Amino acid sequence: MSIELEYLIYCIEEYKRLHGTSGKDTYQMFEQSGASQYIMNHYDALHTAGIEYTLDDIAGMLHPIEGEI
Repeated sequence: MSIELEYLIYCIEEYKRLHGTSGKDTYQMFEQSGASQYIMNHYDALHTAGIEYTLDDIAGMLHPIEGEI
């Protein structure tokens, strides 16, 4: 498993914990919004800044999707 994928999984788990969403719904939000690919593509910058920054950074991508799930 790549370190990028491990960080993506960590982000999904943290988002799920903070927002009380299911794993399935959270995964779907990340996939549909493009957040998964964004995290994978920008891993070097995002993991250095930390999980709080990463979740804040992708929040705008996720909120429109969150209402649909």
